[in-house]
Amino acid sequence: MSRRSFWAWGLEQDEPTEQQVREAAARLSQRYGVAVEPVMPPRAEDLQLRAPRISPPSSLAAICATDDHDRAVHTYGRSFRDRIRAYNLQFPNPPDVVAHPTTEDEVTAVLDWCSSNGYAAIPYGGGSSTVAGFEPPEGYDGIVTVDLSALDQVLEVDDVSRSARIQAGAYGPGLEAQLRPHGFTLRHYPQSFEFSSLGGWIATRSGGHYATNHTHIDDFVESVRMVTPTGVWESRRLPGSGAGPSPDRMAIGSEGILGIITEAWMRIQARPQYRASAGVTFPSFMAGSEGARRVVQAKLWPANCRLLDPGEAQTAAGMDGSRALLIIGFESSDLPQDDNIRQAVAIARDAGGTIAEEDIRISAPGDRSDESSGGDTGRQGAVGAWRNAFIGAPYQRNITTGMGLVAETLETAITWERWPAMDEMVRGALQETLDRVCGGGSVSCRFTHVYPDGPAPYYTWEGMGRRGAELEMYAEIKQAASDAIMAAGGTITHHHAVGRLHRPWYDQQRPEPFAEALRAAKRTLDPNGVLNPGLLVDV
Repeated sequence: MSRRSFWAWGLEQDEPTEQQVREAAARLSQRYGVAVEPVMPPRAEDLQLRAPRISPPSSLAAICATDDHDRAVHTYGRSFRDRIRAYNLQFPNPPDVVAHPTTEDEVTAVLDWCSSNGYAAIPYGGGSSTVAGFEPPEGYDGIVTVDLSALDQVLEVDDVSRSARIQAGAYGPGLEAQLRPHGFTLRHYPQSFEFSSLGGWIATRSGGHYATNHTHIDDFVESVRMVTPTGVWESRRLPGSGAGPSPDRMAIGSEGILGIITEAWMRIQARPQYRASAGVTFPSFMAGSEGARRVVQAKLWPANCRLLDPGEAQTAAGMDGSRALLIIGFESSDLPQDDNIRQAVAIARDAGGTIAEEDIRISAPGDRSDESSGGDTGRQGAVGAWRNAFIGAPYQRNITTGMGLVAETLETAITWERWPAMDEMVRGALQETLDRVCGGGSVSCRFTHVYPDGPAPYYTWEGMGRRGAELEMYAEIKQAASDAIMAAGGTITHHHAVGRLHRPWYDQQRPEPFAEALRAAKRTLDPNGVLNPGLLVDV
């Protein structure tokens, strides 16, 4: 893989060209009625990080890096505030050393080195965090980021039980490429799929491809193996167990504070051969949410059941901005999906939705429906336009970075009966703060996942800020929206994790006795407090 960009989403070759920057500046100037000057992004040669304060022992030197580029790549994730700081070459506290272990024994050796010297040890998956999930903490004499990307193999495939033992550093594309010859797939596709890893998905309770039923990585984990400063934590591989609190559940979502996940047995499935999709339009977002609720409560379990409000449908699906769009999709390795899609469409129509019969798309194996063969089921019309926009969104944000635009996303989950009030509160908080801070801006929303008892809304917002003041403006908007989510009874995060960014609101959300129990677990597993300090709890 080519070298990663130290500030943009993707590789250095994905950084915007001069022409793209100039065109983006012109678009923003026209949209907001202000003069936006095109400024070319920084180059890796411009990096000047502080000198490393520590050196690895000779036994680890071969797997450790201390160059500025590697340390810069491992300082920030890819949220708005991360990109702005990296774009502006602001790296006041980079890791001193980046370790690239190639075996579990080397992971153990790195962790022993850090623990015995009191150096912060930061587990690193694919670097796609949007919540400062691996940003180095203050107050440590040495910081070592542990990059698991060399542990990237599918080690075993059990085709009888349909599970696979996979190393934690496997990125999404590489993981799927190794399962494909066996006829299997993990089928977990977060938007960060290209630059995120299995260990990262597990540590952050990632939300993936399925909008209903199997929505989180939790649903695919059969057992987890994790290296801690006090020993190896490995659960027994089972389809289910009632033997006390689950050790897997404690590792899932632990965000690197208890140990470094090195591998896991994952439930896999045969690759889908039958597909069906439809885009049902509604006169309003609330009308569409009623359609989504009825579909999911019928327990047909569509793989895709995503609702776009009129604004989102216009920008991401090419519609005219007057109607909401409910995207419904089914897939199966064994069974035709004709009946499922028609039943779901009928339910959506009964809720006030509209769709032409010819816009229901159904495919079978002979129709080249598998995504690796270039099939087009679900890839045409408004549904296809949304899919392409969804995949390309992180790259588009590269182009406007540093131009003064303040833009970001946030997500939550809420029960159905509280959903209308929460939407009003969060939209109101976002719009009022955008108007006050940026002089205006836009807010849109979609459902990324739906459950029988509630949706997971995902808000996108933007406004034209001032160059040099973007971070302060962003912080004010984020604060207002997060406060509104908590006041409405939602969760501070549905699938983006807690990290350092959401910690203040997570402290409000979790019960204090649970926090004490988590602190006790961390003291037991990480007695010197070196693993990702400051996330989830303070010790």
